[in-house]
Amino acid sequence: MTIPALSVLDLVPVRSGQSSGGAVAASARLARLADRLGFTRYWFAEHHNMPAVASTTPPVLAAAIAAQTERIRVGSGGVMLPNHAPLVVAEQFAALEAIAPGRVDLGIGRAPGSDPVVTQLLRVSGPTADVEHFPDHVSDILALLSPEGATLRLTSGREYEVHATPAASAAPPVWLLGSSDYSARLAAELGLPYVFANHFSGEGLEQALALYRGGYRPSEAHPEPRTFLTLNAVVAPTAEEARERALPQQRSMARLRLGRPMHALETVDEALAAPADSDAEPIMRAMASRWIVADPASAADELARFAERTGVDEVMVAPVAGSYASEPADATPGREQTLELLAGALAARR
Repeated sequence: MTIPALSVLDLVPVRSGQSSGGAVAASARLARLADRLGFTRYWFAEHHNMPAVASTTPPVLAAAIAAQTERIRVGSGGVMLPNHAPLVVAEQFAALEAIAPGRVDLGIGRAPGSDPVVTQLLRVSGPTADVEHFPDHVSDILALLSPEGATLRLTSGREYEVHATPAASAAPPVWLLGSSDYSARLAAELGLPYVFANHFSGEGLEQALALYRGGYRPSEAHPEPRTFLTLNAVVAPTAEEARERALPQQRSMARLRLGRPMHALETVDEALAAPADSDAEPIMRAMASRWIVADPASAADELARFAERTGVDEVMVAPVAGSYASEPADATPGREQTLELLAGALAARR
């Protein structure tokens, strides 16, 4: 059985009693560990105004992690492009490439990453205009990141050159993220690698991958289609501990799906003590069927089978293990052991 490459997706979770600074410090520890363990890349998501998520600015977090690691690739999973001007995104990631040459990825998505009110605050041009121009804006970024830059024709007829950085020697690879047929088709049309956001919703996974591979148009940078997917994982020495550590994130996501007010992640202790919730429990059971929540050997088997079934080149693990109240606020031991135990169990199969 082929063992896929492993990477990490981080939303920088914030738990009760923890500051944003503590959450970022914990993620920095996790990134340094992933670097030592040999994970391929470490990406940050973009979400706004969410009490349990501190990953609001992927390029800033990626720059901080690049400075604290040696070889792991850093980037966004992803920048929600409708929230940003294409030139600004291109400039940010061109600067990152200059800071950490050959170690930067730009993952792009088109979801808002927040509620309608915050989306309106982020988008000066309105809530829908930039989404409608998403394909054009992706193409703009590809041109702006290239060493040649982009050439515009002004209304006067004069040509005008725009560069994301004065003298680029290389451009970071661009990945298209999504969980729909739309994103799969666009990635195929543009000849870009495709990431299926399985950590958020596993529905339509096989169809999206088939559409992408079947419609792929080779590009100079990517002559062959390339895919990976994200996957929520909680790995612990025992299956019982893994199930306990999965509870805070599962309860939080169930609240989100039910439209309830959000707050910082509960500790495992708080989640275990919470009363039964008949509305949330079916949602949590459905989530558990799509996550890896297991002991090391079982987790490695599940991940390897999943990768083989889907034919992806890489699996990006979102380590979503919760913390017990007694654990330090500037670390996430459950997430750290998820990476350590999973990497060790998979290495034993190679």
